[in-house]
Amino acid sequence: MVEWIERTSFLKSLEPQAVHLLEALKPMHVPARTVLFRPGDTAAHFVIVLSGRISVYLTGRTGRELLLYTVAPGETCVQTTLGVMGGAPYTGEAVADTDLVAVMVPSGPFSALMRESDQFRSFVFRAFADRLADVTFLLECVAFLKVEERIAMALLSRADSEGCVTTTHQELATIIGSAREVVSRRLDTMAARGLIDVERGQIRILDRAKLAQLAETA
Repeated sequence: MVEWIERTSFLKSLEPQAVHLLEALKPMHVPARTVLFRPGDTAAHFVIVLSGRISVYLTGRTGRELLLYTVAPGETCVQTTLGVMGGAPYTGEAVADTDLVAVMVPSGPFSALMRESDQFRSFVFRAFADRLADVTFLLECVAFLKVEERIAMALLSRADSEGCVTTTHQELATIIGSAREVVSRRLDTMAARGLIDVERGQIRILDRAKLAQLAETA
């Protein structure tokens, strides 16, 4: 078995014919901050992420961005899957958050894999379903939750072992689907309540229990 497939847990169970279709493809290195696609682009490849992370953003008419989802190893990009399978153009923008190692599967081999490999087809549809669930959850949060609740959830999910989140107010606004000014005001309020400490480029959680209680009201 090709080394990169052997080392990729979510592809190790592929049938021999599927491995044969993939063995000619070589992993490629993509530097951090590389734009992988933009709105209107045509999907020419199905991306298999081996290491690193991709973020996919939707930009509104006002220029405000919303983080739709991230793609890590073992996950798929909804827009790429739809584009390769159905020819739909991209509506969002994908950026490499970190240095990536990925395999680009052209549409021809991808169609053959979907047709001939039960294991590959299962991987694609399972990951696709998981991603749709994430997008649905995001829409529910933006539509029905207060900004403070969304901030609390975002901070708790991104905090390191010491309770620190390295982010700017604009980045946090993009993650939760709000305006930077609104996020800044809510952060100031949460800091005044002793829940967090806001520093330049970093937010430190001071009272995890109360912050979790706020998030659980969602």
